[in-house]
Amino acid sequence: MKLCQENGLVYYRFDLFENFPGLNHGITTRFGGVSPQGLNLSFGAHDLEVNVQANLDLASETIGFNRLFFAKQVHGDQSLVIKAGGCLGNERQGGAVNGYDALITSDRGLGLVVMLADCQGVALFDPVKEVVAVVHNGWRGSVANILGQTVSRLKTDFNVRPEDLMVGISPSLGPCCAEFVNYARELPQEFWKYQTRDHHFDFWSVSKDQLMAVGVRSENIEISGICTVCDDIFYSYRREKAASRFGLIAGLV
Repeated sequence: MKLCQENGLVYYRFDLFENFPGLNHGITTRFGGVSPQGLNLSFGAHDLEVNVQANLDLASETIGFNRLFFAKQVHGDQSLVIKAGGCLGNERQGGAVNGYDALITSDRGLGLVVMLADCQGVALFDPVKEVVAVVHNGWRGSVANILGQTVSRLKTDFNVRPEDLMVGISPSLGPCCAEFVNYARELPQEFWKYQTRDHHFDFWSVSKDQLMAVGVRSENIEISGICTVCDDIFYSYRREKAASRFGLIAGLV
């Protein structure tokens, strides 16, 4: 990944996407913004709404969008197609549609956002069909295989070929800190092979294998390899037990 600094913000970009000028994207950090806790993008945190909206506006402008759209994430496997002329998503508090953890668009100028604080933010981009998706993928999303479900939606609705997809996986809970003491109850048995040591699991490898199982090429998958618990440039619920969030933002120019 590439570290960027602009407008007082510190954010990252996937190397894999750098050669596609039609795609704008970025992964924010906690640095920058107007909130006491930094560039918090979540209205659910103990933060003033005016501060959060200012942070969203700043992130949107810096990454290259006039509008940002997000959903109220529920750790499920449902996706929503966002249309510029009449979408359900909304960038302001109270307007975000409930129940979706993946957003998809082929319309230009729309910045799609997933809020993160240990869960994976996954960006999928097809440069052939010119469609982009962002996915909020926590361990429950992995169990539900939201990545496979999203690729299926892209195939059905946009005639995407999985082998054309380029995929970036954001900083998130790493195998060093992904401890699940109740894994026998929480994780299906096919996940147990991803245990790296007692009660610790490699969900980066889970995601890569799930993507490859539906036809995404290994060389088209970029995993950041940064653990949000270890690196305090990012918000981490496991480390801080707080509601502040960073974001993965992506969309077509």
